[in-house]
Amino acid sequence: MIEIRRLKSGAPDFEARLSALLAYEAVQDPAVDSAVAAILTDVKKRGDAAVLDYTRRFDRHEASSVAALEITRDDMQRALAALPPAQRGALEQAAARVRAYHEKQLAQSWSYTEEDGTRLGQQVTALDRVGIYVPGGKAAYPSSVLMNALPARVAGVGEIVMVVPAPDGRKSPLVLAAAALTGVDRAFAIGGAQAIGALAFGTQTVPQVDKIVGPGNAYVAAAKRRVFGVVGIDMIAGPSEILVICDGKTPADWIAMDLFAQAEHDELAQAILLTPDAAFIDAVAASIERQLAAMPRRDVIKAALEKRGALIEVRDLDEACALANQIAPEHLELAVADPAALLGKIRHAGAIFLGSHTCEALGDYCAGPNHVLPTSRTARFSSPLGVYDFQKRSSVIAASPAGARTLGAIAAELARGEGLAAHAASAEFRMK
Repeated sequence: MIEIRRLKSGAPDFEARLSALLAYEAVQDPAVDSAVAAILTDVKKRGDAAVLDYTRRFDRHEASSVAALEITRDDMQRALAALPPAQRGALEQAAARVRAYHEKQLAQSWSYTEEDGTRLGQQVTALDRVGIYVPGGKAAYPSSVLMNALPARVAGVGEIVMVVPAPDGRKSPLVLAAAALTGVDRAFAIGGAQAIGALAFGTQTVPQVDKIVGPGNAYVAAAKRRVFGVVGIDMIAGPSEILVICDGKTPADWIAMDLFAQAEHDELAQAILLTPDAAFIDAVAASIERQLAAMPRRDVIKAALEKRGALIEVRDLDEACALANQIAPEHLELAVADPAALLGKIRHAGAIFLGSHTCEALGDYCAGPNHVLPTSRTARFSSPLGVYDFQKRSSVIAASPAGARTLGAIAAELARGEGLAAHAASAEFRMK
């Protein structure tokens, strides 16, 4: 028997119960943060030697040097060549779709010239070197390679360095094959906070990068938080989330399985259904009970649904949209007859899936949009990972002699108002 909470938006205690349901803060566990701080300090000080020590300790992976932990491009190509045809075909199709989608995001430099000849613009350039972290402790995630490496490749990043843990020395052929397909330049079989430290500070073997992207466990998240400023990072991701808005016309089994698909990530994942149809809630609850036993990760699903899941009856679909904006979920399914009618009402969501046939799992693997998404209500101010995360912008100013006189007078007046005489003089020299 699974005990998943049921809420009703009209109940007097609804807001309090909803707040309690959403109350996940990506706070730092003091013990985790302390351990990570020590690891990062050690990696910064001892470099390769520290990385080797932590790899032996945490991944039970013995190696004579960090160079021995490097996964060569030949290793990646061999893994790709050895894949079963169906698996390789699926990986190649997913990669092609992800690349095609992200090519639409590529920003270009631009400029315009004013009447006096002054030119203003923006120069867009790619980052020189990025590090991508691919989880590998409990499972292999080739999709993470596609979603992190392909936007970087499309952006024109000069070098992509991948790190992936290899517990007991085991490397995922699918992950290596995905690295080959996406053009990863260098890869190392290291993980955890030590891998983040190696990428952030550089070691004798691992090159320092400009930005680190990719999900990981609590130690990886804490490490990324600590190295931010030394390097850029994509985000600090929390547990995965799905919010489904359904009008009751989608088969209950489909919706139950969509909730399972998110809940099976881990015990802290969140899966919520909003519907105005009370009978549909009963049908989904019955389906959850019936289908759970067949799930290989049923214990994880059960724990997640009981801890952070909910079936919520709302007054109507407009209220469902308002609650969706309040929740700001990582994934939002609009499983309704006319999803386009609701789309304009949604302001805060990492990714939006329109219609009953668009399950969130398609976005995880092959639809095209990125699956690295803001969690824990950060969709209120954050966006999915994309090509723009691997590009930066420089302002460009080219003043003509006439423009220098016009702008100089303005700048000098404002500079003197701020008490900055050298600023004013610098501008005035160009006015003569």
